[in-house]
Amino acid sequence: MNLLEQALAKGLPDGETEGFVKILIKAGTDKILGATIVARHAGEMISEVSTAMAAGLGLGALAAVIHPYPTQAEAIRQTGDLYNRTRLTPSLKRWFTRYLT
Repeated sequence: MNLLEQALAKGLPDGETEGFVKILIKAGTDKILGATIVARHAGEMISEVSTAMAAGLGLGALAAVIHPYPTQAEAIRQTGDLYNRTRLTPSLKRWFTRYLT
């Protein structure tokens, strides 16, 4: 199992700058096994993750969702982006570099 964590963005308009999002995924996949959100509006944010789990969507799909910015919910997208960056292996990076040049 992999655990991805993203701190909430600093300087949000509502002044809420502390908290984090942790999403547990099945190793080798982006299947969401669980999540922890610690923030003032965590109850409003967790529904997005639980809906993705119920629909069988992975963490990569959450990264593709447009989130309002700057809000605390943006941390969910940032966690998905963090997952997508872990998928870029050195060999895949070389392939993309050759392909794009």
